[in-house]
This record gives sequence, C-alpha cells and structure tokens, in this order.
Amino acid sequence: MSEEKSDKPQLPPTGAIDNQYLHASENWFEYPVRVQPHHTDYAGVVWHGTYIAWMEEARIECLRSIGIEYTDLLTLGCELPVVEMSIRYHRSLQLGKAAVVKTRMEEVTSVRINWDYAIQSTDKQELYVSAKVTLVAKDREKGKIMRQLPPGMKEVFARLSASKKS
Repeated sequence: MSEEKSDKPQLPPTGAIDNQYLHASENWFEYPVRVQPHHTDYAGVVWHGTYIAWMEEARIECLRSIGIEYTDLLTLGCELPVVEMSIRYHRSLQLGKAAVVKTRMEEVTSVRINWDYAIQSTDKQELYVSAKVTLVAKDREKGKIMRQLPPGMKEVFARLSASKKS
C-alpha cells in the first residue's frame, strides 16, 4: 500500500491546542519582556509604539505555543493584518523594568479574530496597558479580505477561542 502525500500545506491537528497554556488562569498566554534602551524615549520611558510591537510578538508566540507558525498561515495563502486596535495606557513603564504581556483570543467571527491584551508588572500589581486588537483573514494572492477562514485555520481558531470558555 502506498501512502498518499498531499502537497497542499496544512496546519497542525487541533489536538495540538490541548496544552498547559489553555489550562492557565483565565486562559491568558504570558509573554515576558524587559525594557531595553531601544524601547524608550530620552527620559527612559517606554515609547508607545513599543507596546504594540510587544503585543504582536505575544500574539505570534501564543500561536506558536499551540503549534501554529505564522509562516504556516502565509503558506496557506492567508495573512492576518490588524484592522482595528484600541489601546489604553494606564501608567508608564521605565527602562530596566520587567513586565508580562498577557494575550488571549477573545472571539472568532467569520474572518474577524479578536484578541485581548494586558501588559502588567511581573507581580501583577500594576497594569501598564490594556488593549483589544481585531485581525482579518486576507487572501495573499488576491489582496482581498476572505469571505471565510481557510478550513484548517477556522477549526484551530474556533477550538482555541471556545476552549477559554470551558
């Protein structure tokens, strides 16, 4: 018997989602950061755009933690650009300080993927930033928003989003 091999790229099975991250408190993925000189302005305060970069890094690492590489999505012909972002800056973060970027997929509706964020002190006593970000699935070849997520992606994201409610 010969085993048929598909040349079509695929995401990992949804079973990859069953990991420790999903069983953590409130289902947040935590991404540690430390403020480096290039993250700050001349006063040693984190520049506002740095928080956005940290949020994107946390989102990519969250997906990687469940076995999804962003390059896998690109191979499927799908990009996930940010189409909406709401950020609230609660307090400044200073040079040399450590913090935790917390993220979770809040909801998936057709091609919209909503994420929540909180950037906190490592002891969770201070909240620096809270945010919401919406991504959409975009067809890389056509350059247009897709009508629906690719099937494998839809299953993985639906499972990730639903698992936080259980």
